[in-house]
Amino acid sequence: MTVRIERLVTSGQFTLDGGTWDVDNNVWIVGDEREVIVIDAAHDAEAILRAVDDRRLTAIVCTHAHNDHVNAAPELAARTGATIWLHPDDLTLWRQTHPDREPDRHLQDGQVIEAAGADLTVLHTPGHAPGAVCLYEPGLATVFTGDTLFQGGPGATGRSYSHFPTIIDSIRDRLLTLPPQTKVLTGHGDSTTIGAEAPHLQEWIDRGH
Repeated sequence: MTVRIERLVTSGQFTLDGGTWDVDNNVWIVGDEREVIVIDAAHDAEAILRAVDDRRLTAIVCTHAHNDHVNAAPELAARTGATIWLHPDDLTLWRQTHPDREPDRHLQDGQVIEAAGADLTVLHTPGHAPGAVCLYEPGLATVFTGDTLFQGGPGATGRSYSHFPTIIDSIRDRLLTLPPQTKVLTGHGDSTTIGAEAPHLQEWIDRGH
């Protein structure tokens, strides 16, 4: 069966450091006609369930624990039996949103998550958040970057638990080493490629050090 990637956009609010902002999030569904995983269960469990339809949802993988990326995860897990995966360095952020529900599994750098024929390699890419990860699928020539890398540059680092030099190191060492044709599927906004971002990322790298 053919592995495919589906994008669902959900809307809600991002809250941190006493501020709240309206945001649109990309929810990525990866799998085939029988089984899928969800990357970043944002805002609307009901909408995600409709997109999953009658397929088996095996895992909910969180690229990081900002509330707008994880706020629908417990409800989605409860309604499907899927396991929630998060890097342990983001547990402090997770508990701000879900103090009574821990993730089921901890992501580790280099591990591979299998989903209906897709093999997603976890790349720990701190900076936007301490436990931020990207998920690389070489067979699909795709990397899911959460809020680490966007079209036009790195994710924001102006709030608690973020650090600009660290995100620059993550992008330089973990993402710019991927093949230029690799598609970059982001946590918000439009997709891009590693090759398209590489030329102007050097300017960000120089600024970060």
